[in-house]
Amino acid sequence: MRQGLTNARAVIAAGGRMRHLYQHPVRYNARFTEYLDQLPPGHLEVRTMEQAIDRLIVFDRKVAYIPAAPGNDTALEIRHPALVRYLVHVYEVLWAQATPYTQQLPTTAPGTPLTAVQHSIARLLTEGHVDDVVARKMGISVRTCRSHIAKLMQTLGATSRTHLGTLLARSGITSTSPHEPPA
Repeated sequence: MRQGLTNARAVIAAGGRMRHLYQHPVRYNARFTEYLDQLPPGHLEVRTMEQAIDRLIVFDRKVAYIPAAPGNDTALEIRHPALVRYLVHVYEVLWAQATPYTQQLPTTAPGTPLTAVQHSIARLLTEGHVDDVVARKMGISVRTCRSHIAKLMQTLGATSRTHLGTLLARSGITSTSPHEPPA
């Protein structure tokens, strides 16, 4: 976070503005809130989303950086105009679908007391992913993931994980986005 804060301040000092996309769980991270509090208002827009994406940094729509290897310790610099345009377009699509950090996350549907994070976990479970894969895709710990699964089970009245899967499939919850009601 310290290096990120230094980098953000340098961009702001140069007159730049930034837009950051994160996964929903960052909303509950105290260190992230502290990071935001240390930046002057009006220079950083933050939105959150369900999906996990690799890091993408674009400067002035002219140069982009993406991870060159697992672990994000090496970046690939892209200057080809068509590739940079494409990456900007992908980012804009994700940005439009994400929820502004200042807005509260919606529940799955009226009358369905699931959070957007729980909705995402439910979808990943019905796709057949095990807890550690779900946790990694969501950017949360396995323990936190299992806590959300327990809340899902309690909310839906499931008596086992198999029963939870059946209830999720029957409800149609996982066939919708967190912003639209089940069919």
